[in-house]
Amino acid sequence: MNAPLAVTLSPSPLAVEARAPSMRTTVLRRLVQRPSAAIGLVIIVLFVVAALLAPWLAPYDPIATSFSTVRKAPSAAHWFGTDDIGRDVLSRVIFGARASLLAGVVSVLISLSIGVPTGLLAGYAGGRTDMLISRITDALLACPFLILAIALAAFLGPSLTNAMIAIGISATPIFIRLTRGTTIAVKAEDFVLAARAIGNAPWRVALRHVLPNIVPPLLVQATLAIAAAVIAEASLSFLGLGQQPPQPSWGSMLNTAKNYIDNAPWMAIWPGVSIFLLVLSFNIVGDGLRDALDPRHA
Repeated sequence: MNAPLAVTLSPSPLAVEARAPSMRTTVLRRLVQRPSAAIGLVIIVLFVVAALLAPWLAPYDPIATSFSTVRKAPSAAHWFGTDDIGRDVLSRVIFGARASLLAGVVSVLISLSIGVPTGLLAGYAGGRTDMLISRITDALLACPFLILAIALAAFLGPSLTNAMIAIGISATPIFIRLTRGTTIAVKAEDFVLAARAIGNAPWRVALRHVLPNIVPPLLVQATLAIAAAVIAEASLSFLGLGQQPPQPSWGSMLNTAKNYIDNAPWMAIWPGVSIFLLVLSFNIVGDGLRDALDPRHA
């Protein structure tokens, strides 16, 4: 009598595709269940909405001057007061969110586009390739992030675009090191070894099997890197290397406000509070995202 055949049913493509949205939903649910992360996410959304709708939300033209309202204290007409040449501080804070968010997101995208492929190559290829990339990365990490960004911005020239490029390049070594480390850990897993054993090309194994499994730590690091990029953009604008006047930037607003801190403190308070809230929110969301992506914190 013949032994019964064991039939193994593979999941249908629809079932496989259905698992991805459920995973995203689970991560989002875990994130919003943490009160601090939920509050941080709401603050970030408010800043994004304000930046996108700035022309409609700002009560005045952010670069329009009025010498009859120079350094006026907060009032019903100007909720955040006016600056040294009569510009509305609230309008400039709202439009300044555009520069900070743009610098944060674009510079991190630059870092990811360079750091992830380079780190993946170093971690998966190993050998001399890994040694060369690692030594260059170590040399770049030896220079403090902000100092390197200032040097690159000064070399490229003062502008918001050059500031974003400088910040992105300066943050790249962090992503190279993180990608390399996680790649080395993942490529030793059984499913990667099995993919190599059945004859998959190295590039296919790296892109189809390794890369998707190193995304979670990269997402967390990207969120934290946006916060660092916002501070870096404000620092570069404060030094005159970022967004150029008269276009509003929180850093350049603080640079102007330092001369009037005694008799017009509102000029420094509002851009300073905006930087504080946005950076704190990204850091809190990054911490919450790290816990939400970790099954041990479910």
